[in-house]
Amino acid sequence: MKLTEQIDADLKAAMLARDEVRKLTIRGIKKDIIEARTAPGSNGEVSDADVLKIVARMLKQRKDSAAIYIEQGRPDLAENELAEAGVLEEYMPKQLSEEELVAAIKAIIAQTGAQGPKDMGKVMGVATKQLAGKVEGKVLSQAVKQLLNA
Repeated sequence: MKLTEQIDADLKAAMLARDEVRKLTIRGIKKDIIEARTAPGSNGEVSDADVLKIVARMLKQRKDSAAIYIEQGRPDLAENELAEAGVLEEYMPKQLSEEELVAAIKAIIAQTGAQGPKDMGKVMGVATKQLAGKVEGKVLSQAVKQLLNA
């Protein structure tokens, strides 16, 4: 089942269950998918990889917003953002553990022939493509930097 079909089925289930947070979050995903399909230069198709990028972007926005709300002393608003983030996380692939991440980065470093910190851009380019959706960009960047400096 394609991810878009799964999202459609989940929306229907959320509507039947009268789960407002889930329904609104999934509608937001569908809105972004429709915008991607109708964007200038698109071919009218959205792949699962594109949907994952959309969901990852939305998830990052929710987490950032929640952090800001907590910082400003608004736990009521942060709670809603975190609830939406929980729904979005269901569509993301399983995140890599720290050991899996280190092993993957070491393999990429060997593959690219990187020698030190000056080759970080080369390693990050390959790593972001291979590990898309499996690890946050900030965590990936820190791990690559740490391994290249070692």
